[in-house]
Amino acid sequence: MQDIALNLLLLLFAAAFFAGFVDSIAGGGGLITVPAMLIAGIPPLQTLATNKVQSIFGAGSATLAYARNGHVKLRDQLPMALMAVFGGALGAALATIMPSDALRIIMPFLLIAIALYFAFKPNLDDVEKHRRLTPMLFGLTFVPLIGFYDGAFGPGTGSFLMLSFVTLAGFGLLKATAHTKLLNFGSNLGALIVFIFSGAILWKVGLTMGLGQFLGAQVGSKVAMRIGAKIIKPLLVVVCLAFAVKLIADPTNPVRVWLGI
Repeated sequence: MQDIALNLLLLLFAAAFFAGFVDSIAGGGGLITVPAMLIAGIPPLQTLATNKVQSIFGAGSATLAYARNGHVKLRDQLPMALMAVFGGALGAALATIMPSDALRIIMPFLLIAIALYFAFKPNLDDVEKHRRLTPMLFGLTFVPLIGFYDGAFGPGTGSFLMLSFVTLAGFGLLKATAHTKLLNFGSNLGALIVFIFSGAILWKVGLTMGLGQFLGAQVGSKVAMRIGAKIIKPLLVVVCLAFAVKLIADPTNPVRVWLGI
């Protein structure tokens, strides 16, 4: 595509800042950045590839902020992060043969279910609960699986990681948010490595939006650490529902096509 105009670049920077803020607290930054790039006239493949560039800045920024305050120990979680890198790379490599229509059918209902869980589940706070899986088993199963999904499709990854950390690893919401950002960074890195070789990345757009994501994530993570579950829980519910509505509202969604609406 032709070189993007400065005014569009500034708007994309602003969209990335807001996405970084929201994503560092509850995930769902792609709900903002992907439509913004498509509206700016960037083709879908270049949008998906470029989105990984700016997303890695936001996830990395939030991870560093949470790590500095002791909510995630980077050295201890390195093996789990490497599994996310592996899953993200594999997902991106196999993206062309993934059943994307099936994912687009299932995704809205999964996100609505996650939103309802967090909305109505009692005693969801920053206190850790009973762990259902050992860290090793969790890291060998759910982490690469969700990382694979992130590389192949992407939207909703943060919500799935949050749900897994809370229900299976027994994390409180703030700790789950911190670890979600670390694994998001890993899966984004794995997918980015694959997309670099595809030649589909618009580096000027990606790096400009990456700066916006980095700054927004710094602000958002500080807000999350100051307020905790009181802001994470409602924002997570809103993000899940908003993305579910966006998917269902898409005229090309297979469910709408089948129903003729």
